[in-house]
Amino acid sequence: MDLIHQPLLMMTGNKTDTYYMIDEAFRIATNAKNKELFLIDGATHIQTYNVPEYVQQAVGKLDEYYKNYL
Repeated sequence: MDLIHQPLLMMTGNKTDTYYMIDEAFRIATNAKNKELFLIDGATHIQTYNVPEYVQQAVGKLDEYYKNYL
């Protein structure tokens, strides 16, 4: 993670089983520029793919991110 020198967006539901791993990876991405951890409140991993409310949040964040950094 310390090799990342580009803008970094990490997204996860705050109810995922792997949230602790994403949180740790985000913490150690010390060289990333403009890093952001986006939490989808109430979502599990699978729900981020198939619950419209959560999918809309993720897509909205990706749209914003791509407009700013691509």
